[in-house]
Amino acid sequence: MRHKVIAGNWKMHKNAQETVAFLNDLVNNMPTGKEVEVMVAPAFTNLMLATQILEDTNITVAAQNMHQAEGGAFTGEISVDMLKSVGVETVILGHSERRQYFKETSSSLANKVDTALRHKMRVIFCVGEELKDRKSKQFQNVVFYQLKDSLFHLPKEAWENIIIAYEPVWAIGTGETATPEQAQEMHQFIREQIAHHYGSLADNVTILYGGSVKPDNAQTIFSQPDVDGGLIGGAALNIADFTAIINAI
Repeated sequence: MRHKVIAGNWKMHKNAQETVAFLNDLVNNMPTGKEVEVMVAPAFTNLMLATQILEDTNITVAAQNMHQAEGGAFTGEISVDMLKSVGVETVILGHSERRQYFKETSSSLANKVDTALRHKMRVIFCVGEELKDRKSKQFQNVVFYQLKDSLFHLPKEAWENIIIAYEPVWAIGTGETATPEQAQEMHQFIREQIAHHYGSLADNVTILYGGSVKPDNAQTIFSQPDVDGGLIGGAALNIADFTAIINAI
């Protein structure tokens, strides 16, 4: 049975005080009886706060990014050792905003993945196409090469620590809407590509959907056979919305 995950990516939101208030609310309002791992990914400045507040809970803290180097003269960057030193064992890599605004490439992301896995970190690796790729019918090619160029060099055993998050970038803040069927189509495609390269381990790879999941569409999306949960953006900033999405799994 595949691992079910709901991960909240807070991006550049919530200061220290807001983080403390939200996490305390989340602990007090966590749905019970759910076989799902809940994660939160606060800003770097609040990671230690989050790990301290959530230490005795079953909520995981993830980082939104990390540098590929072990250390060095990279002003403003965060290393894997820094993350692990504050209790963070999971990192999001390849998010569409990192690719778009910070020009992260498949090569640099492959290096980041290698560094994370070398230090026994778990990786949530994001893939997804833009609107121009969807309209030109190139969306499967784009996602295939994102997987191939950053992940398909890994040995089979590394996939125990890989979670895939599919983000249809064209359906986030564009006015376009991805249907549950389109989400399933791409999740199935991703699983098929992993299976083609690695065989039956693909059946156990967790694949999350990251395309504007909200309380009113979460249950329909999560009911798709190859959708194992969500990487949640804006709705993860509101305690009522986030817990409703957790309940929808």
